[in-house]
Amino acid sequence: MTAAAAHFDATQGVLIASGAWRVDAAAALPRLDGHIVRVLDGTAITQLDTNGAWLLLNAVRPQPDDPLPELRGFQPRHLSLLNLVAEHAATTAARIEPPRAGLLETVGRSSYAVARHISGLVRFIGQLTLELGQLIRKPENWRWRELGAQVSTVFVGAIPIVIGMMFLLGVVFAYLLGSQAQQYGAAITAQLGTMKVNEEIDAITTLGLSPLAVLVIPRILALLIALPLLVFIGDIAGVIGGMLVAQAQLDISTYMFVDRMESVLRLKTLMVGILKGPVFAVFIALIACRMGLSVSRDASSVGAHTTSTVVQSLVAIIILNAIFAVMFVRMDI
Repeated sequence: MTAAAAHFDATQGVLIASGAWRVDAAAALPRLDGHIVRVLDGTAITQLDTNGAWLLLNAVRPQPDDPLPELRGFQPRHLSLLNLVAEHAATTAARIEPPRAGLLETVGRSSYAVARHISGLVRFIGQLTLELGQLIRKPENWRWRELGAQVSTVFVGAIPIVIGMMFLLGVVFAYLLGSQAQQYGAAITAQLGTMKVNEEIDAITTLGLSPLAVLVIPRILALLIALPLLVFIGDIAGVIGGMLVAQAQLDISTYMFVDRMESVLRLKTLMVGILKGPVFAVFIALIACRMGLSVSRDASSVGAHTTSTVVQSLVAIIILNAIFAVMFVRMDI
């Protein structure tokens, strides 16, 4: 009986097996060193049992859900056995649940992920600061057309949405505007992520341009301009909505509503709300742009990073609101 043997042709991606393939044939497998096996040639195999079939399949397909290579030259009974073993291996792998991580491992992984996010954001802010400094020294390199397009997108296009929401739900306008701000971040992340998947950002770099100057800075400045204006427009729409509801349900005239509003609503309250807008805008834009540029070259990564942007933006708004609250209490505002 011929002993099992195998030879791998790396140039063609062909693994040629011969002899009797049984449980003791493992030593006959050559080292693949990460090469992909495109063809498994079994023309010279004289004997094959389930153990030998598993050895060959495990060599050419490290993961059970990987596609099978082309099976060439096998006898019909050997080919049937290979297909049966491949099907059983895939079914068994589907039933095996990955081990659950312990509490310490979960905390460690989460802490490491948070640290990576923070370090990445700090690095991104540093690169952005350097790029912004270069643009300030050379104003002719500013991307004014891109800035105008972004202002049109995040401000002009959002006015009907903001007015509609704030008109109907003026009582909770701050919360809704926060949600809207998160949506800006998600939109920015999805846009930049799609550009990276389509290799448009690589094309910008190839042209000798900086993606930060062309894509990031115009979006940050556009949101910095748009968000305070949208807060003001939302405030006006919310007041008008509340005025109409008070007149229809409580029989409060417009004059009485405005008179009472002037005595209750202080100007500094309005200014505090508007001044929060630029701070929220900068943080949302930084998070969104950084996550958009971190997208890998697949569509699923765009969705994951978009979701992460919404979560990070929400957390950032909550933390900033808490900081503002403490500051305003200490300043007696």
